[in-house]
Amino acid sequence: MNVRQAMLDDIPQMMEIQAAIIAIGGTTAYLTPFDRVGFLANYLSPPDTICCHVSEDNGTIVGFQSLSVLPGPDQGWADIGTFVAPGLQRRGVGAPLFLATQRAGRAAGVSVINAAIRADNAPGLGYYNRRGFVEYARRPEYALTNGQVVGRVLMRFDLQPE
Repeated sequence: MNVRQAMLDDIPQMMEIQAAIIAIGGTTAYLTPFDRVGFLANYLSPPDTICCHVSEDNGTIVGFQSLSVLPGPDQGWADIGTFVAPGLQRRGVGAPLFLATQRAGRAAGVSVINAAIRADNAPGLGYYNRRGFVEYARRPEYALTNGQVVGRVLMRFDLQPE
């Protein structure tokens, strides 16, 4: 696996991964894929995007992770999003992505990384638990845009200086 900063040429492969995850259902709050403009704005556009890394295997992108400024009163907080190609979860894609994200977060002055995970997303909850995130709140009333109530678990990872 090679982890590197995402580039504009990576967008089609990244969009394919996210669209496949959305099509399967159950692990993301998104119900419809982004178009290219929305994808670019959500994952690769400064100033809100701190970083977006891809993991590639033999030149094929197999996952990506973004870190964005979390709006609100808590300065130093950032929101993380992780997407791994279906069938490749728990195969060493996410851990190196998170190491790169931690480095970029520290460099940007981030003190806390926030993960907002669907409460019914057992693989996602497991991933963030294994990285050392801790739960700090639950939103049982959280609903998807179609009205389906799935709940949300909020987890945090406190970045320590290196």
